[in-house]
Amino acid sequence: MYSRNGRDVEGGGKFDDANSNILEQQNNDRISELSEQVARLKGLTVDIGSEVREQNSLLEQMGEGFLSTGDMLQGSLAKIGIMLDTSSGKHMCYMVLFVVFVVIFLYWMMTYKGQSGA
Repeated sequence: MYSRNGRDVEGGGKFDDANSNILEQQNNDRISELSEQVARLKGLTVDIGSEVREQNSLLEQMGEGFLSTGDMLQGSLAKIGIMLDTSSGKHMCYMVLFVVFVVIFLYWMMTYKGQSGA
């Protein structure tokens, strides 16, 4: 005979044993699913870590490049300052003509690229 909650009153708990076996199997299945998900997450974190290390090294290289470029610009500006202080107006005319030429050349390049559709 069974009671209201489904337990076998006379049979000694056979229903409970079958139910607990089913629940244990379901728990084992869920544990294995969680293990697979944890393994995937571990792989993702390892990949993210390696990507972060690569990006950091790239940023360090870029920072060093910017520093060297800044040093070169400072040196160039210092030389231009010395040239302007010690030379006549002739050098200033050459520099102005060079800047005008560069601006015209860049304008021409931009309009040419704009017309080609690239």
